[in-house]
Amino acid sequence: MSRGWLGVVSAAHVRRGVELGIAQINHGKRAPLARMHTGDTLIYYSPTEQRGDRDAYQHFTAIGSFHDDDIWQADEGSFKPFRRRIDYLPVHPAPLAELRPRLQLTQKPNWGYQLRYGLIPLEEHDVQTIMEAMHT
Repeated sequence: MSRGWLGVVSAAHVRRGVELGIAQINHGKRAPLARMHTGDTLIYYSPTEQRGDRDAYQHFTAIGSFHDDDIWQADEGSFKPFRRRIDYLPVHPAPLAELRPRLQLTQKPNWGYQLRYGLIPLEEHDVQTIMEAMHT
């Protein structure tokens, strides 16, 4: 059974991942990538445009699914992040503000606190709601 996941990554980093056809979570840690499996859907939420920005962006920025369970370590000099191949769908960013009333994710008190983990499971309802919003 496939699952839905929400990855929290800056919009600039998401765009680079889409260009490369890769998924990377929590600054290249392996463990979050290992939680996801073939057929799972990953939706990126970008609280900021660039990592470290103080200005909020708060958009869902990409959707993809995994076609294998292969995890590898890239070599970018002193930075050696773990990555996975992912097939991204052609979508447009969708603002959280428009979807928030309809998402199960945002109905709990202090719901945003869980985003600090970088990767959280998503209910199927939320996956479908976000996908529909990003395809329009």
